[in-house]
Amino acid sequence: MRGASVAAFGGALLLFGGTILHPSGADPNDAVAAFSEYADAQLWIASHLTQLLGVALIVCALIQLSRLLASGSASGLAWIGAAGAIASLAAAAATQAVDGIALKMMVDAWAAAAEPDKSTLFYATYGVRQIEVGLASITSLLFGLTTCVYGVAVISDHRLAKWLGWLPIIGGIPTAIAGVVIAYTGFSGLAMSINMPANSLLLIWIIALGVWFWRRDTEESATGSSE
Repeated sequence: MRGASVAAFGGALLLFGGTILHPSGADPNDAVAAFSEYADAQLWIASHLTQLLGVALIVCALIQLSRLLASGSASGLAWIGAAGAIASLAAAAATQAVDGIALKMMVDAWAAAAEPDKSTLFYATYGVRQIEVGLASITSLLFGLTTCVYGVAVISDHRLAKWLGWLPIIGGIPTAIAGVVIAYTGFSGLAMSINMPANSLLLIWIIALGVWFWRRDTEESATGSSE
């Protein structure tokens, strides 16, 4: 349990830190402004790899939660949640490969080029961006649905506080909705206004889960010592 707690805390910290390092001044749906900002970003690749590591640690914590829930009344949901968590990590890895590495190479080449190559490179970069939009949409949809499954499983298990189940549902539903909105509108203002608060709620849930894991481990250690 202590390892799951460390994974939850570390994952939340790394995901938050990577997001803070990500440039956010330009409108992400304005390709020229966004590409110019990304080309100037010195920590672009580092920020995305940090985010990916954070997601990987969070998934490790969720797998541990599945193992715990599997011994209770929600075992079926627990393993569905585990499958969703692994699928979400795979989708996030693909997203970061395109956004964090491929897109950065393209915007750098576009920014350094002169006409007529610059126009050609812009459309090539725009194509990579659209692949990122598709991956980001599916990642958001998958993770939102996965956290909802975990929420229902937690509510069904008497060993965990009910609010630990409601929080991922409250954050997961708009996260999934944001995935659908991204599919239709790209990184629009509407998509971001739904996605960012929902992601913040899910991050709070992961931290709360880490606290719960830590307290459970401490209680089990104390019980073992008293025996």
